[in-house]
Amino acid sequence: MRKLGTFVHCLALVWCFCLLESELVSPVTEKDILLQFKGNISSDPYNNLGSWDPNGTPCLDFSGVFCNSAGNVVKIVLWNTSLGGVLSPALAELKSLRILTLFGNKFSGEIPEVYGGIDSLWKINISSNAFSGSIPEFLGDLPNIRFLDLSRNMYSGEIPVALFMNCEKTRFISLSHNNLSGQIPTSIGNCKHLEGIDLSFNGLSGSLPSQICDIPGLVYLSVRSNALSGLVQEQVKPCQRLELLDLGSNKFSGMAPFGVLELVNLTYFNVSSNGFEGEIVDPGTCSQRLEVLDVSRNNFLGEIPLSISKCSAMKYLDMAYNRINGSIPTELAELKSLSIIRLGNNSLGGTIPPELGSIEWLAVLDLHSLTLFGEIPYEISNCKLLLQLDLSGNLLEGEIPQNLYNLSNLVYLDLHHNQLNGSIPSTIGSLSNLHFLDLSQNLLSGSIPVALGNLHNLTHFNVSYNLLSGAIPSIESITKFGPSAFFHNSGLCGDPLDVCGTTPAKGKPKLSASAIVAIVAAALILTGVCLITIINMKARRRRREAETFVVESTPLASTDSNVIIGKLVLFSKTLPSKYEDWEAGTKALLDKESLIGGGTIGSVYRTSFEGGVSIAVKKLETLGRIRDQDEFEHEIGRLGSLQYPNLVALQGYYWSSSMQLILSEFVPNGNLYDNLHGLSYPGTSTGAGNPELTWPRRFQIAVGTARALTYLHHDCKPPVLHLNVKSTNILLDTNYEAKLTDYGLSRFLPLLDNYGLTKFHNAVGYVAPELAQSNRLSDKCDVYSFGVILLELVTGRKPVESPVANEVVVLYEYVRGLIEKGAASDCFDRSLRGFAENELIQVMKLGLICTSEIPSRRPSMAEVVQVLESIRNGLGS
Repeated sequence: MRKLGTFVHCLALVWCFCLLESELVSPVTEKDILLQFKGNISSDPYNNLGSWDPNGTPCLDFSGVFCNSAGNVVKIVLWNTSLGGVLSPALAELKSLRILTLFGNKFSGEIPEVYGGIDSLWKINISSNAFSGSIPEFLGDLPNIRFLDLSRNMYSGEIPVALFMNCEKTRFISLSHNNLSGQIPTSIGNCKHLEGIDLSFNGLSGSLPSQICDIPGLVYLSVRSNALSGLVQEQVKPCQRLELLDLGSNKFSGMAPFGVLELVNLTYFNVSSNGFEGEIVDPGTCSQRLEVLDVSRNNFLGEIPLSISKCSAMKYLDMAYNRINGSIPTELAELKSLSIIRLGNNSLGGTIPPELGSIEWLAVLDLHSLTLFGEIPYEISNCKLLLQLDLSGNLLEGEIPQNLYNLSNLVYLDLHHNQLNGSIPSTIGSLSNLHFLDLSQNLLSGSIPVALGNLHNLTHFNVSYNLLSGAIPSIESITKFGPSAFFHNSGLCGDPLDVCGTTPAKGKPKLSASAIVAIVAAALILTGVCLITIINMKARRRRREAETFVVESTPLASTDSNVIIGKLVLFSKTLPSKYEDWEAGTKALLDKESLIGGGTIGSVYRTSFEGGVSIAVKKLETLGRIRDQDEFEHEIGRLGSLQYPNLVALQGYYWSSSMQLILSEFVPNGNLYDNLHGLSYPGTSTGAGNPELTWPRRFQIAVGTARALTYLHHDCKPPVLHLNVKSTNILLDTNYEAKLTDYGLSRFLPLLDNYGLTKFHNAVGYVAPELAQSNRLSDKCDVYSFGVILLELVTGRKPVESPVANEVVVLYEYVRGLIEKGAASDCFDRSLRGFAENELIQVMKLGLICTSEIPSRRPSMAEVVQVLESIRNGLGS
């Protein structure tokens, strides 16, 4: 029995040893690691990780996962997928991981410290999430990191010195749009191969370390919108390869670093909103690539250097709000690419150079609050693309030029506070795009032309303080602005003035319908409403009947009791106009529970009012692309008059210095992308999306979208370019009719400078090659994007796919290849029902024509509509 017991004990030991050995030879696999990562995801609203199945193979089946030839995970790319949760420490076990890209999600918490041991990491991009705490010091231990982007999170505290202690291989670092404080560590000089650093939009203080420009290859330096101070001229001088320098909105003083203007590769120079002083130094030469020169809001004096005429590529010139004197150089007219000229609020005198009228691309001419005299040159009317002309606050005399009717695109005309005489030209009534017209405080005489009644888009109108006489024309487009728009014209009579030249009699106040409504556009609505009637000089700021001031809590979800003033403008008469309605409807505004989508320019929320009225509210991320309230209202206000069945109706907007919102109709059936590719339905682009999306409905969506673009391109004056056409911007109503959204918002798209789209435009697969490569903007860019959508509708495939590791399939190349092989029917979406094959082939061929590499070979959108209608009528060929 003793021997038997000993034998049994030995067997038990052997069994335990075998179990232990089994565990040792069966380590955690990379699939297990990825599934642990998925297990930490608390929110996946679009089922982006649906393919991460325990029975699948990561390198073949897991979306966003890429492997090397040995089958090891080297890249995880999950961007703009709205994933929420925390990062799993298990990823540290992926010993071959080189790229981790998670930007545009909702991850929170902190980066696990064990990530500091992933020596293979080349790139980390976790921008636009909700990570918080301090910047992790251990990221400075990564020996091979090339690209580190922690921007647009909620990091606070100081930038750790250790972050830059082991960065010899690092090329780009971005910590922008956080809540960082303290100084920029001098250890940044250790990053000897750094090419770009972006520390903008934080609360950094102290001086700019000279060690930054000890980095020989630095081409991109942005510290915009901080509290940095001190001198910078000598610190920046060694940066000899700069292409972009942005020091704007800080507290720098002394001389500005104008020497860099001679650098041959410089394209962007911004030192605005600082305390720089002295003269604008004449650099002698100028980079032939310089496009943006912004020195506004400083203490510069002296004259505008004539060498500026050598900056032949310049598009944007802003010297406003300084103490510059002398006259406006006629040499500015040599800059034929100029689109923006802002020289206002200086001590410039002399006359307006007529030569400025030869700048073909000029869109903004802002010369307000100077000491200019003489007449307004007739030649200005040659600038046919001009959108804004502000000559207010000068000593200009003579008559308003009769030929201003040539400025058919003009949106903003401000001539107030001058010495202009003569009558108001009736030709101004032909400027149908005008939103802002201010002729007040001049010596104008005669009657108000009836032709001004053609200005149906006006949001501001003022002719007060002149010598006008006669009856005020009974036209609602100008009388709606109330008596303050006509004050102090002794000879004027009629509504809204009761007697000549006076205000309405006491006891009969005629308050305009632009009574002020208060709204809180943040997570918490402050109870209170201000009713203000403006009958002084601020009346010039009124826009239209629905214009309102609002009270907004700041910052978002803050308990701070401070408030700031904002403004709500309603275009729609169907929206509630009482404060109580807005208070009830907007309590959920900007709450995560109300989030219904997000895109290139901001997040979209649904807001409902009592009575069943719902609207969509887009919270914009303008990121400094829009300079001020006037510019914002120019961009948005002009869209309020656009009405077309296949456009999402714009119903209003909200402005404050810290938040901008666009209000539009709510479209219930989501966007085309989700319906096509199954983000809310079983399957992916290779499976089934929404089964209700039959071919007749898809065809009607194509027609509706084409008609919307035709309206924007051919019926709007000036034409409206979309430049962000993609299936996520095509919404579907209850009848699956298409409604195009985000039109006219190209200024809000991510910018490399004030005019060019970045090379990393968010609409992957939809961007025309000429737009992606050289920023050439035209209506043919929208035609190209629409062609991709036609191919999407026919095939059910996404514009760009990666069906297996290390393989990328571009939709138009895929379709063209199958057609060339005579296998066109292999392109069709197999989930389609109720289609005629001939229709699909013709629509597919039209899509290929629209996506031609050469823009001139693409049809116009009007021609596209004709072709689609002929296909539907059985006449296509």
